[in-house]
Amino acid sequence: MHKMKKCYLGIDVGSVSTNIVAMDEEDMVLESLYLRTQGNPIQVLKQGFIILKERLADTVEVVGVGVTGSGRQLAATLLGADIVKNEITAHGIAALHFVPDVQTIIEIGGQDSKLILLRNQIIYDFAMNTVCAAGTGSFLDRQAERIGIPIEEFGALALQSTTPVRIAGRCAVFAESDMIHKQQLGHHREDIIGGLCEALARNFLSNLGKGKELKSPILFQGGVAANVGIKQAFEKLLGCDIIIPPHAAVMGAVGACLLAKEAVRKTNCTHFTGFDAAVSDYTVKSFECSHCPNICEVVEFHRDSALVARWGDKCGRFSSTKIKTSPTEDELAQ
Repeated sequence: MHKMKKCYLGIDVGSVSTNIVAMDEEDMVLESLYLRTQGNPIQVLKQGFIILKERLADTVEVVGVGVTGSGRQLAATLLGADIVKNEITAHGIAALHFVPDVQTIIEIGGQDSKLILLRNQIIYDFAMNTVCAAGTGSFLDRQAERIGIPIEEFGALALQSTTPVRIAGRCAVFAESDMIHKQQLGHHREDIIGGLCEALARNFLSNLGKGKELKSPILFQGGVAANVGIKQAFEKLLGCDIIIPPHAAVMGAVGACLLAKEAVRKTNCTHFTGFDAAVSDYTVKSFECSHCPNICEVVEFHRDSALVARWGDKCGRFSSTKIKTSPTEDELAQ
């Protein structure tokens, strides 16, 4: 009889992409999925687990699940996670796995960007930009579409630039306007793209890296790490080589896998609900709690019409209590 291989699942639910990674006990990646969230994380998670079930269910036994990303609470409830961690921790753990002496992590995803500083294998400082889209994957996708080239060719064209033009990269709106102006002046397309890559790297370093010491080795993670033009721009500005680790686009999920392995080692059990989680029906509702001036928005998660979890309240009034039924109007008024 074929022996089932034990594996761990890491899920990173972001606003643009949902990444799922399966790793074995030797920390080798067995499967990696990069799926567009498209504003529907529940449906994308179900889609991802249908794919995983087809590829892995007959050969592996899932012994641990870790989740991260902005939708981590949703994924944890849907799948039965053993550990829930923020993106900073997940990306730091993944980077240390591939480059143990890493000191700086540049992470640029679909909607935000992060700078993580490590010293002696410990995260000691970080900065995040969740306000402006300039330099993120969604902004680059938009510019590639507007110019009329596949996003996969964006970075390669930037490398062909001989005289990159100066682009105002501090704001997505100004950057796009400046690119249009440079096109109208007749600049070559590759010089405009090369200038944009440099502008976005400058913007990242001036916003997130201001006042911080960026030491080598420096890792570049996130979906934008596949853009060789951005990588070259960072190397030019920092004066050192930038390392693109394996599985750079899904490093958050890789970190969640590694964290799940550590968590399960302590408990020797998993809360994973199984691959059949994909066949259930899920709905999310919310209400405002008026118990205090915080007016928390409490999220309710239903599986097959049954309420299974609540979160979002700062005090734990609803999330920390055992769920029996939905809160009544009397409870909300108390």
